[in-house]
Amino acid sequence: MARYKPVDTQPKFVASDLAAQLLPGTFEHALHHLLEHAIDLTPFDARYRNDTTGAPAYAPGMLLRVVLFAYSRGIVSSRAIARACEEQVTFIALSGDSRPHFTTIAQFVSTLGDQMAPIFAAVLAVCDRQGLIGREMFAIDGVKLPSNASKHRSGTRADFERQATKMERAADAMLARHREADARDVEPSLAAKDTARRERLGRDAAELRTWLTEHPTDRRGARGAVRKSNRTDNESAKMATSKGVIQGYTGVATVDAAHQIIVDAQAHGVGAEQELLLPVVAATTALRTPETMITADAGYHSEANLRTLADAHVPALIADKDMRRRDARLATQARYTALPHALHDKSRPARPPLAVFGADDFTYDPVARTCICPAGKSLYRRGAARRASRAITSVRTFAALSATADRARCGRSACGRRRRRPSAMWRSSTVASARAT
Repeated sequence: MARYKPVDTQPKFVASDLAAQLLPGTFEHALHHLLEHAIDLTPFDARYRNDTTGAPAYAPGMLLRVVLFAYSRGIVSSRAIARACEEQVTFIALSGDSRPHFTTIAQFVSTLGDQMAPIFAAVLAVCDRQGLIGREMFAIDGVKLPSNASKHRSGTRADFERQATKMERAADAMLARHREADARDVEPSLAAKDTARRERLGRDAAELRTWLTEHPTDRRGARGAVRKSNRTDNESAKMATSKGVIQGYTGVATVDAAHQIIVDAQAHGVGAEQELLLPVVAATTALRTPETMITADAGYHSEANLRTLADAHVPALIADKDMRRRDARLATQARYTALPHALHDKSRPARPPLAVFGADDFTYDPVARTCICPAGKSLYRRGAARRASRAITSVRTFAALSATADRARCGRSACGRRRRRPSAMWRSSTVASARAT
């Protein structure tokens, strides 16, 4: 039997050169080099006031390296990033074994704000110097991003006015009830709850009134229509996605075709993508050449957009909604069409009308005690025979059940008509016909 050396995976203390862990040619090596030598991070110095007093702060360059490398590995949690800086050797090398706390990482990311825009521009400049931006074609596409805001707090100013008035009326009614309770000899036990609810309604109404004062006008869309505001994040908007309606943003990215470098990224509080095409194209003016082709999907197509791009002499290929129908290669696509989307189509599919037999379509023979269907078939009898003293009852039941059974058989075979469950009225008419016979 073959023998092998044991593989020991137990924890060990190993002397490691952290700088040697960043191998040339890897993403982490390029990231470390750019943030240390090619990108100016002096604007971050204005964050701190610890020149003479206070504890030393974590270097912004180190935090940026750790956060960006974590994003490239799909790690987007501050706790997970902090744990990686303690356990994974690449993160330890990028952070210089400083082990920042997760609250430090969370505070740094949440306060970046507009300071990321110059870094993004500097990265594009480095990519351009390295010849990574081909400028032959820019592809535009977007995705819906949820915001940290509740969609239930969305509405127009008129909606918020009604809500505030309703809360104020409720608070006034509760105050009157409270005063009435105080005038009694014995105070009710629910007075404290009424007071707390009245105070809460008063606070909510005051917040609504303050918001209305700070926002004197409604939001307007590209065509001047009133757009719903949100009291938590007024720049976000309600938008439909494959997972339902969310309160969020539409993130739009422009990618160069040569090496898939993102040359522009924006977020808009607009659900419709048509009105986002022109601002995105305008943002890439400095990077485009007269021959740069702009491509986008059907969501960005409109006659106004095409006319504006043509007047500006910008080459563009914008798909329209009927492009696939005109493509001969997709002539059989109808067989793969999915069901209507439940989010957009709430109507039920229409059912074709049913052809129903009536009592006159059947012939009852009292001698043979059978019933002939419209196809000329004799019906078989179901159930046990009744006693002779109840013959008329047996005939009626046989006629009703026979007509029903024959109608079901005809719907499956001979007559070619669709089967339908008989109603009480249809049965009574069949019995009446059998009695007349």
